Amino acid sequence: MKALMQNRRQALQAMGKAIGGFCTLMVFQPAQAAFAQLLGLATPSPDKTNSAAGSDKSKPTAKYDPAAHYYTMVIDVDKCIGCGLCASACKQENKVIAEPFYFRTWIERYIIKKPGPGASEARGETLVDSPNGGIDGFPQPKVPKDDILKSFFVPKLCNHCNDSPCIQACPVGATFESPDGVVLVDPKYCIGCGFCIQACPYGCRFLNPITRTAEKCTFCYHRLTQGLRPACVEVCPTGARLFGDMKDPASAEPVRRFVQENKVQVLKPHLGTHPKLLYAGLDKEVR
Repeated sequence: MKALMQNRRQALQAMGKAIGGFCTLMVFQPAQAAFAQLLGLATPSPDKTNSAAGSDKSKPTAKYDPAAHYYTMVIDVDKCIGCGLCASACKQENKVIAEPFYFRTWIERYIIKKPGPGASEARGETLVDSPNGGIDGFPQPKVPKDDILKSFFVPKLCNHCNDSPCIQACPVGATFESPDGVVLVDPKYCIGCGFCIQACPYGCRFLNPITRTAEKCTFCYHRLTQGLRPACVEVCPTGARLFGDMKDPASAEPVRRFVQENKVQVLKPHLGTHPKLLYAGLDKEVR
């Protein structure tokens, strides 16, 4: 009897491992296949393969090799003027839904008031606003100028984390990290469950009301594969955003130099997500 129970236990364990492995393949294979197809790396199906001797038409061709790149972005908060050009360019470039409250990148304004008379704190209340994502700029603050201790703007977007909670939360593998470090969403496999939106601690994702799929910043991935920079970087009039390919010495040099010369931080470092989006001049009140 004891031997029979042991055999059953071993059989169940083996079955569990097999099912787990099968489920893992079901989750990750769709995203990997879609990514390969996106870059033109997918091998044609046998019925479409040219089998003529000496022909190379069946061989995958790709001008962009994701393994040869690794991207990061640095934002200099002190240089951001809140003009909103980045948010506007992002919407146009990526065809983001025009309705308010849907943004892949946006700008927040922080106003830190002076402490009241007799207050023990060095700072007063912190006010944060982002009217229409900052696309139309910012109106004059309602707080009297003499009551403001400090005011600044903070651009926000997907942090493209090395340890992304959104990837872990996606039940179907629609969210994944490409070899070049960019976190992407494949709308063909996204089921619109919203788990990734809830898992993102930075509020960088939204559910497209038309497609019913998750959407977010991709660093303008379609531009990266053509050797171009993200649209938000291109249009920034003050150079507040620096973007670099860390595997390309020429592209990486401005980013490396900036990191060496400035104190850079990430949002919510205590979460251990290890973002590729870095900030300089980040105030402790930013959340």
